[in-house]
Amino acid sequence: MADGNAQTSREIEDWFDDHGLPYFTGDHAERVEGWLSSKRITAVIVLIIAAAVASGIVVGVLVTDDGSWGTFAGVAVFLALLGLFAGRFLRMGTMLRWAVRRTFGSLGLMFPLLTRALPLLLLAVTFLFINAEVWQVAALMSRHVLWLAVGFFSVIATVFLLVRLPEEVRRVEREVAGDRLADSCAGTPAAEAARQITATPADLPRFARANLVLVLLFSQAIQVLLLSLGLFAFFVVFGSLTIPDTTVASWTGEAVTDLPSSLGKHLPVTNELFQVAVFLASFAGLYFTVYAVTDETYRSQFFAGLSNELEQAVAVNAVYVSLPRDE
Repeated sequence: MADGNAQTSREIEDWFDDHGLPYFTGDHAERVEGWLSSKRITAVIVLIIAAAVASGIVVGVLVTDDGSWGTFAGVAVFLALLGLFAGRFLRMGTMLRWAVRRTFGSLGLMFPLLTRALPLLLLAVTFLFINAEVWQVAALMSRHVLWLAVGFFSVIATVFLLVRLPEEVRRVEREVAGDRLADSCAGTPAAEAARQITATPADLPRFARANLVLVLLFSQAIQVLLLSLGLFAFFVVFGSLTIPDTTVASWTGEAVTDLPSSLGKHLPVTNELFQVAVFLASFAGLYFTVYAVTDETYRSQFFAGLSNELEQAVAVNAVYVSLPRDE
């Protein structure tokens, strides 16, 4: 019996890992929590910030003599190092891979959701696209300032999601109980054990709850990214067909320029059209994110597709922590 429980535990741990839930495995969650609560994490953050500041100074003062380029370089280095640390040590790469697999495995379910927001979204951003002031702002930005603006929109969208997504996790925690727990374990390594032992879903540890929030965040972020890429393509095609270079020049007051050769080989559009398309596509992504977390009908449809996964995670965790273990 003990060997059977140990085997079930290992299978459940593999299932957690395959479903982007590394923090549901006690050893790893405790190791990460120990790191984050110790002075070592402070040292890591200080080193990352120092590397980012040093990169910004080198680029902004010694290389280009342009403070805005230094800011861009510093932010880029900070995000790259932080992403590397989070992806490798905090295992967020595991969560992201699962979110990517799930999103591309259910594209047919995603399109009906997007069509709820697309009509009003297209109306709003298309009006902005033919607005001269938008072209004067976006087309004349330096490229690194454009990417900083895109990053700023992304941060705001992430904050909106992190405020609202924990509510969905708490709701699922409340609903998984009684017979529903065993039903939710169907098709998982915990299915047989769920019928043999009495498992009651206790409150999830904070890292397990954070894991579910991050999985939801990545799933929503991938949807927003796909929507933004689609709108970027729409703006490029629409602008190429309807807005001549003479109109662009009259709006911006500057001569139309080509894309740098590295991009122009793959995307034969003007630099001004590219920048406006990127700016409005990222703004539309922010708009869609705000819509997604405030519109109750959209939220219910989006989370209906994820509720089974969330309920399964909570139920399997209840069985996992209830399995008898040898001392």
